[in-house]
This record gives sequence, C-alpha cells and structure tokens, in this order.
Amino acid sequence: MSRLWCFLLIITLCVGLNNAGVLEKNSVHFKNSLGPNNILRVDCSSKDDFLGVHDLKPGQTFDFSFNDSILKTKFDCTLAQGQGFIHQASFRAYEGGGFIVHYGKENFWDAREDGIYFTHGKETPKLEYKWS
Repeated sequence: MSRLWCFLLIITLCVGLNNAGVLEKNSVHFKNSLGPNNILRVDCSSKDDFLGVHDLKPGQTFDFSFNDSILKTKFDCTLAQGQGFIHQASFRAYEGGGFIVHYGKENFWDAREDGIYFTHGKETPKLEYKWS
C-alpha cells in the first residue's frame, strides 16, 4: 500500500508543478537577420507534427513550443533564403526526450548572410551551418 501512496504523491507533485508553470515547455526560436528584402523560409516537422512553412521578413521571428516525450523528441528544419530560395540548410533544430526529459529548454537559431547561428540564449551565438 505504501508504494501506491508514493506513486500517487509523485503524480500529484508532477501535475501540480506542471500546472504551476514550473515545468515549462521547451521552445525553438528562429530569427531572420538577413539583409533587406531577403525572406527566410522556415519549414519544420517532427515525426508527429508538421509545423507548416513560414516566410519571415528581415527582423521577424517564428517560435514554437512543446513538451518533451519520454520517447525521443526531434524537430528537423530546413531554412531557405535568396532568389527562389536557392540557398538552404537542413538540420536538427531540437533533440531531447528519452530518459532525460527537458523542461524550459530554449534553442535560438539566427539566420544571417554568412550562415545560421545557434545559442541556448546564455552564450554568444556560434556559426553552426553555412548556406549551400
């Protein structure tokens, strides 16, 4: 009987923390820092979700948030820019879940003329991908 009470206590705490906002959703952010009139096309999906295609003007952002799964959570994205969107980069914008479930993790992607920069928001963004 004591195992049942421990289990119920853990479930109650987890639900309570989640409702209190302590267990925040994870998020991915994209920013268009390209030159004037250069549209950034963002196309992201996971095995369960297609987030649509989003065209961002310079200075605009696209953000989405989600909860990690106890199974692997992965979002793959393709960013494209330039005349006819000929310059592209495809990459995994987020990976988490599994045995370690993340809460409140943020991935920031910044599209610039020389490539795509990444940070978790606490450090200086680093160049991760070049346009092909």
